[in-house]
Amino acid sequence: MLMNTHEARLDALRQELKSRGLDGFVIPISDEHMSEYVGAYAQRLAWLTGFGGSAGTAVVLTDPTLSPAAAMFVDGRYTLQVREQVDGKAYAYESVPQTSAARWLGENAPKGAKIGYDAWLHGSRWVEAAQAALSHKGGTLVAVDGNPIDAVWQDQPAPSPAAAIVHDDAFAGESSKAKRAAVSEWLTARGLNATVISALDSIAWLLNLRGTDVERTPVALSYVVAHADGTADLYIAEEKVTAELRQHLGNAVRIQPRDAFVAGLGKLASKRVSVDPDNAVAAVFETLRAAGAAIVEERDPTILPKAVKNPVEQQGHRKAQAIDGVAVTRFLHWLSVEGPKGEVTEMSASDRLHAFRQECGDLRDLSFDTISGAGPNAASPHYRVSDESSLTLAPESVYLVDSGGQYPCGTTDITRTVWIGNPENESGAPPAEVKDRFTRVLKGHIAIDRAVFPKGTNGGQLDALARQFLWAVGLDYAHGTGHGVGSFLSVHEGPQRIGKPAGGQAGTSQELLAGMILSDEPGYYKAGEYGIRIENLILVEPRQFAGADGEYFGFETLTLVPIDRRLVDLSLLTAEEVAWWNAYHAKVLQVIGPQVEGEVKHWLDAQCRPF
Repeated sequence: MLMNTHEARLDALRQELKSRGLDGFVIPISDEHMSEYVGAYAQRLAWLTGFGGSAGTAVVLTDPTLSPAAAMFVDGRYTLQVREQVDGKAYAYESVPQTSAARWLGENAPKGAKIGYDAWLHGSRWVEAAQAALSHKGGTLVAVDGNPIDAVWQDQPAPSPAAAIVHDDAFAGESSKAKRAAVSEWLTARGLNATVISALDSIAWLLNLRGTDVERTPVALSYVVAHADGTADLYIAEEKVTAELRQHLGNAVRIQPRDAFVAGLGKLASKRVSVDPDNAVAAVFETLRAAGAAIVEERDPTILPKAVKNPVEQQGHRKAQAIDGVAVTRFLHWLSVEGPKGEVTEMSASDRLHAFRQECGDLRDLSFDTISGAGPNAASPHYRVSDESSLTLAPESVYLVDSGGQYPCGTTDITRTVWIGNPENESGAPPAEVKDRFTRVLKGHIAIDRAVFPKGTNGGQLDALARQFLWAVGLDYAHGTGHGVGSFLSVHEGPQRIGKPAGGQAGTSQELLAGMILSDEPGYYKAGEYGIRIENLILVEPRQFAGADGEYFGFETLTLVPIDRRLVDLSLLTAEEVAWWNAYHAKVLQVIGPQVEGEVKHWLDAQCRPF
């Protein structure tokens, strides 16, 4: 009998855990590659709990009479969403980084408990932390033989069988051979024999291949072991391998069955092998140790080169932004006409934006699920619209849309917050509070965009520039200010980010380098009422100064879409900020203007007129 409720699924999992002699189990949103977005087969947390966010973990204790008997762990992005989607009677809501699943287990697991985990879904550092927390109560962490959720998920999808896709050098800007040679030099310089690369976007970048195995991220399920002699072993399902892929990879890349990966790790006995603890699951470490390999923990050698875009990739991003800018501009014009009628819903708006992107360029996928939030739903920073939650965009209200596209030339990510007008009340301007909050967010956005900083500066040092105007009136937002973005790859790409340096947010200590692309997206959210966010993508570029005492950098603005002028309180902007606004919109008009016509062009001209 097919289980169709989350309560029944939780009960079935507890029965399975009891049959295995386990006192609990940990369920992350993860796959064997520690991906942010995972294939349908790996959506175990969503299946069990109903949570639709992209980051979270659940802990389920086998005994349902314990209090609490289960908990959900999410960060500030999902504080509201988790309460809407996950049953608070079954799960306690826990906030990260204030606590963690490991810490919670140490406080709430029964004395002497055996807590199961899937070593193919957790990093080695998490395993160490959880074991240490449990040991205080005499508990142990137990690696399961087969995931217990898979045992009770009766209609679990199979991993995608889709063929891998060759990513042409004309888009990549550098051949896979050249990239493998750089990894070879890196290994040789450190006296290493090989490196295990299991992050899907790293594999895609290194071998110049893409895929359709994970929604929103164009990657192919696979593993790579790269060797110091410049060769590599690619472990990938045979049905994914085409003649074109074989020709593209050449003889230096040996294609192996994906299910031979564990055996392949076993062949690295006595070798010095680097593994990235932030990107490889615990099972990789355990398998290598069992084989007798000497493990050296090092950052994946593709991470930094992937983040620093070469000139071809930079130009590709500019092209993608020009394509995407037309689509979003057409959408915003459509919304200005249709929104005030009171018939547009969050879902229909999201669908219409998707259609505009499909019409405007070689769209391969969205870069993430569109965040289409009206009124109170916009107050959840990573809100995910559904048929059940979709609200109608009410006249005289705030609407937030965060979206992006995957194009072969680049990945886009943009947020615009707009005021939905009222045709029956043309004087219905946004409330003073909304304009104040929007303008403070805008000022923070401009401060990041205009920042000039010396070499060695990291994203943690820039973050306060974006928050200062909100802080000045006792306000803040519970997410980072900016994340890295890939080239036809992950929309959230490390190692760089802009965020508060405290709280365990990875990447804020990474030095910003010329060629890195980041988002610039401060926001403000008033629970139950509205949300505001303004997001453009920005490229780190060198800045030259006469008499400068070293290297300096600034940002090139890549995203080109008008910002809603109706929400701006001009009295709060300085002369420099007004100059930024006018220069930005002049560039929007210069690039996007020639690509639109008729009513859209007329609307764009009006939106881009200078203050």
